[in-house]
Amino acid sequence: MAEESIERKTFFKKIGGNNSNEGAEMTFVEHLEVLRWHLVRSAIVLVIVAVVVFVFIDWVFDNVVFAPADENFITYKALCRFGHWLHLGDSLCMPPVKIELLGNTVSGPFMSALNISFIGAIIIAFPYLLWELWRFVKPALTKKEIKYAQNSFWWVSVCFFTGAAFGYFLLAPFTFNFLANFQLGKLGVYKYLPTLDDYIDTLTSLILGCGLAFEMPVIVYVLSKLGIITPKFLKTYRKFAYVIILFVAAVITPSPDWTSQTIVATPLIILYEISLMLSKKVAKERAKEEAQWE
Repeated sequence: MAEESIERKTFFKKIGGNNSNEGAEMTFVEHLEVLRWHLVRSAIVLVIVAVVVFVFIDWVFDNVVFAPADENFITYKALCRFGHWLHLGDSLCMPPVKIELLGNTVSGPFMSALNISFIGAIIIAFPYLLWELWRFVKPALTKKEIKYAQNSFWWVSVCFFTGAAFGYFLLAPFTFNFLANFQLGKLGVYKYLPTLDDYIDTLTSLILGCGLAFEMPVIVYVLSKLGIITPKFLKTYRKFAYVIILFVAAVITPSPDWTSQTIVATPLIILYEISLMLSKKVAKERAKEEAQWE
């Protein structure tokens, strides 16, 4: 333990050691300089990807951004066919979605295009941004921590894109379908005309929220490897975790209907149970390693 502590301090002094100062102790200003270049490279990549998205913004908006609100979206057709395959009739066929976006500012379309380009750049460049973060943090870790963490790098991106796809292809259609077909009162005096910014913000919160929420197994795996989280801890606080999951589902889903919240909460609960199983596996591996050392 003492050797590991010394090793940790040595690595921490060399954080950002992938430059010319590698192997030497660095001052606080040198740490900031290393961090600055990581941020600069990340910003350059984000700008390049955002420019590419902006060049094709019309196609992106028609075929990606506004697609979940289109009645011909792939999810609507797939669920309807799945319901027919199960001989459930049209029970899984959601009613047609008709959303007309309202613009109330002169600069609205242009600012929305910039917003779409920037958010799209974050999603597309997520693996690179994660890699830059890893390069900065890696020298501060011990060899044991590096071994555990670097194997999880690929899974972090996989979980993020899986969650983003879940939010885009499944949760977003349910949300927009519910909101578009919800009527307030029986007189029909209320006309549903959401703004363009409101639609984009809703879609963004669904995609990014689900993408981050799906990181749970990777986070638990790494923390279990480091001995910070144990299976006993996850079992003890399972009830509280379920309550938090329901709260997160309510926050991620802009629509207040129980259907959308259940769609979000169910995979999160499954992810929690998967995290528990991974933690148990890690605990067994740690126990074997300790037994071998004894």
